[in-house]
Amino acid sequence: MTRSKSAGPRVDGRRANQLRPLVIKRGYLKNAEGSAMIEMGGTRVLCAATVEERVPSWMRNSGRGWITAEYSMLPRSSHDRIQREVNRGHVGGRTHEIQRLIGRSLRAVVNLEALGERQILIDCDVIEADGGTRTAAITGSFLALADAVRWLAKRTELPGQPLRDFIAAVSVGIVNGTPCLDLCYLEDSKAQVDMNLIMTGGGRLVEIQGTAEGEAFTEKELHALLELGKGGIKKLVAAQKRILGMKSIPSIP
Repeated sequence: MTRSKSAGPRVDGRRANQLRPLVIKRGYLKNAEGSAMIEMGGTRVLCAATVEERVPSWMRNSGRGWITAEYSMLPRSSHDRIQREVNRGHVGGRTHEIQRLIGRSLRAVVNLEALGERQILIDCDVIEADGGTRTAAITGSFLALADAVRWLAKRTELPGQPLRDFIAAVSVGIVNGTPCLDLCYLEDSKAQVDMNLIMTGGGRLVEIQGTAEGEAFTEKELHALLELGKGGIKKLVAAQKRILGMKSIPSIP
């Protein structure tokens, strides 16, 4: 079956392969070891990194560090008020899944042995949500993590370079029959295929989350989405390098 394609621009006038306007403010919080406010279109996420001189109990005496994350959406980050999860008495399934995604994405580019026995905790708070909150959180969290590593390297001798590569994430999808990059909420809510891609600066895949919302999609369409996502992530990594003022990982300390 062939998808019917709709001619004309996207809801916000972008080209199919165009990212939303990207704004990143580094060092947004004065108290955090690393922080960044990332804005992708109407989505804004505050990412903060905290260095803790301890690891989870199951990692004690392992000689390795740990990276973990917490994620939350502020009550009025969405059109309708979101109840605070602390008032529900438990973390919801979606929140838990996103927290684990952010943590394992960052760990994919970290040499945990080089951290020593310490943990870096990443807090991601969605200020405004307009699609792609988890992918924006991953891209912004890397900047917070990089600055936390810089902060740590100035204060203690590390056994190696903790960061091995950059990492960024973006959403892609098929909207009105057309593969599109970086979906806003209106596009995401009606997409025939919705996918999140996480990739390293070197172009290696960390995770693919893709779902057909009705008609199954083809291998050709998957390839088109991967190419779109790869192009978008290259631009996001270039922005990370520019903001951090470096061309390669070894220059971080």
